[in-house]
Amino acid sequence: MYKDLTGKTAIVTGSSKGIGKAIAERFGQEKMNVVVNYHSDPSGADETLEIIKQNGGKAVSVEADVSKEEGIQALLDTALEHFGTLDVMVNNSGFNGVEAMPHEMSLEDWQRVIDVNVTGTFLGAKAALNHMMKNNIKGNVLNISSVHQQIPRPVNVQYSTSKGGIKMMTETLALNYADKGIRVNAIAPGTIATESNVDTKKEESRQKQLKKIPMKAFGKPEEVAAAAAWLVSEEASYVTGATLFVDGGMTLYPSQLE
Repeated sequence: MYKDLTGKTAIVTGSSKGIGKAIAERFGQEKMNVVVNYHSDPSGADETLEIIKQNGGKAVSVEADVSKEEGIQALLDTALEHFGTLDVMVNNSGFNGVEAMPHEMSLEDWQRVIDVNVTGTFLGAKAALNHMMKNNIKGNVLNISSVHQQIPRPVNVQYSTSKGGIKMMTETLALNYADKGIRVNAIAPGTIATESNVDTKKEESRQKQLKKIPMKAFGKPEEVAAAAAWLVSEEASYVTGATLFVDGGMTLYPSQLE
């Protein structure tokens, strides 16, 4: 627990399931105010809200498409209406997209991943930074990247490209706002056992994936959430522009290791 987080307000995009849900729930344990965001899973958002409140935090949910400026604005407006400010912005929304060889990929399939993963992260950061600058808030922007910012992902060029972009965006934003006391960092999860991660479900894919992980275990969403809580707390007050890998050592192995 980080006492300095008590009463702080956070937006967590894509927090109706998976890693985003775990981060939002951990923020509830820290007694924070949380704006839960969902795109197509209202029941998941409701569950996240309930757990946050059970944990001692306050929460409200918003349906929004983070790839659109109006979606991000709705999240910020909700934070200000219910909690009066914004201290932490977690840009978590993202998806893999279709698997295809690059020469066979449609522009539409490419663009949708870039819109959500890269543009959505930029728009979320931009809105948060504007609010923090105007109100002299020494806040935090936390971007959720992936080990695939470093490890190329075969037949998923749009995803690897998007995560590489998030890495450089994080570093550039950190450089631009460090002298304002605003910290910008990223977390790069490896293979995390979420409900939608098929690599951790089927036995054949499980064993294949485990061979790529030195610790021989899949990560838990709660482990990523613990890293998130630390990064936005005062315990990490001298950390900015960093990517924290939560991957069981996966990035230590060659990308094509079988």
